[in-house]
Amino acid sequence: MKYSYILSANSSFNEIIAALDEAGVGFLALVNELGKLEGVITDGDVRRAVLNKKEDLGSVVNENPHTMLEGSSEAEIIFNLKRLHRRHMPIVDKENTLIKVFALDDVDFFQRENYVVIMAGGLGSRLGELTNDTPKPMIHVGGKPMLLHIIELMREQGFYKFLLCVNYKKEKIKNYFKNGKHLGVNIEYIEERDRLGTAGALSLIDKDFNMPFVVMNADVITNLDFGQLLDSHGRNGSVATMCLRQYSEKIPFGVVETDANGSVSAIKEKPEYTFNVNAGIYVLNNEVLRYIPDNQFFDMPSLFDQLLSEKILCGTYSILGYWMDLGRKEDLDKAEKDMIC
Repeated sequence: MKYSYILSANSSFNEIIAALDEAGVGFLALVNELGKLEGVITDGDVRRAVLNKKEDLGSVVNENPHTMLEGSSEAEIIFNLKRLHRRHMPIVDKENTLIKVFALDDVDFFQRENYVVIMAGGLGSRLGELTNDTPKPMIHVGGKPMLLHIIELMREQGFYKFLLCVNYKKEKIKNYFKNGKHLGVNIEYIEERDRLGTAGALSLIDKDFNMPFVVMNADVITNLDFGQLLDSHGRNGSVATMCLRQYSEKIPFGVVETDANGSVSAIKEKPEYTFNVNAGIYVLNNEVLRYIPDNQFFDMPSLFDQLLSEKILCGTYSILGYWMDLGRKEDLDKAEKDMIC
């Protein structure tokens, strides 16, 4: 492992410097013969030692470095490195055995600065007793809260700035997600005193977005590529974009069509109709916020109606991959099966 050096009782200051120079990355993890992490040393540590005329290992080696446990996600590690203003993170097991050194220089990643606003304040009344004690976004699907699925998906796509709009049993959501640090993201909260609908809570946002932001419902599970969605929004020059999903409905009866005189013109036996439905995912520009009334119930369809009445360009984006609205018990059951498959 190029980032590590095995310490022995005879290791000298000069040997450590030589190993650091040979690694060429400005960082060494120092381990004992059993592979246990004893400390780390960086180019900066060496420079400070030279300036202070200290050449004993004890005064140079950082014997209590920041570490993370194996199994930590890449996003969590990157978040902590950025928070600490470091470029290397020793990854250890529960016995403090060095597993590897994670280096930012070895990672090809892209972070998006766009905010993600998640509407997590609904009552979930269609789910009945499941939401008596649990807010809908905290209902488990595939072993974890549905809201966690959303945040993890978007984190993997480079998003790390989240605003959660909360109301019903909000403390359960806030106590679970906190500020998002343990997930490798930043989470802030918008608290609704009254239920404000799928758009009304946006009137409580007290910041100006300098780029388009994503808005979505907390009960939607999808594998949508949100980067492609944002790119499409930008290419089309839209001020607001609504994601659409095709929905098919088979009529279990013969459908009779009539003409203006009420005479039968055609009979279609058990036809299937396909519609574009609102998928509960949107991209908005900051200017849209001024069309939302302050602290009043207001939903997304009403917002788009308002924008269209003002002749403001509203685009659409079709979701072709996996998408599931988890508003009903049968949808939860299906999503659970999908997770297993």
